[in-house]
Formats: sequence, C-alpha cells, structure tokens
Amino acid sequence: MRYGYSKKIDLPFIEVVAKMKDALASEGFGVLTEIDVKATMKKKLDIEYDNYTILGACNPTFAHQALQMEKEIGLLLPCNVIVYEDSDGIHVSAIVPSVAMSMVENPSLSVLAEEAGERLKRTIDSL
Repeated sequence: MRYGYSKKIDLPFIEVVAKMKDALASEGFGVLTEIDVKATMKKKLDIEYDNYTILGACNPTFAHQALQMEKEIGLLLPCNVIVYEDSDGIHVSAIVPSVAMSMVENPSLSVLAEEAGERLKRTIDSL
C-alpha cells in the first residue's frame, strides 16, 4: 500500500523547503512543526546525515472536523510532509491521509481524509 505522494525536484534543498511551505499555504495548510533531521542527528547522536526536513502540516478546518468526529485522531495529526536530499537529488513526499485514517474505525473520516489528500497531492504536483 502506497502511503505517500512523492516527487523528485531539481532545485536546491533550501529552495524546495520554502516552496513546499508556500504550496501548503496555498492549499490551506499551516506548518505547525519543522524538524531539521540533519541537525538533530548531529546534536543528539553526533552523526552526519543528509539534508532532511519534516514539516508537520495542518489544515485547521480539517483538523477541527476530524477532532469532532474522533477525539483520538490527534494521534495521527498533523499530516507529515518531508523534503530530503540523497545521491539521486531532492525529493518531496506527503502522507496519504486516507491510508493513515484507514486504521481508524470511523467511516465519516474517509471523506475528510480524501479531501485532505487531494490538497496534499496538489502541493506536491505544484512543485
């Protein structure tokens, strides 16, 4: 089962992170968290790691609706988006919310997850 929308981008890493944030905003998502995995690995484990950023994206309207349907859904929020660099280039990926929500036995979440997924896919496609 595919759990992420992905795309390779031919731009510098920092530029892709900035463009991803802008694309998320254009689809109604804010970035609640930003984790610099490279810096964290260096600080916590003294390990050199590739450029890798995790963005915790949240659409407030969707989050509110999901929380109204299922209080425990916060365990699956926010929607993670990653930007990373490897020997092949710069990659962006966003979670497929419907896959994550499929483990929750609440069918009313599926429509909401599909809409969030469509918006996240558009953010990836727009880059």
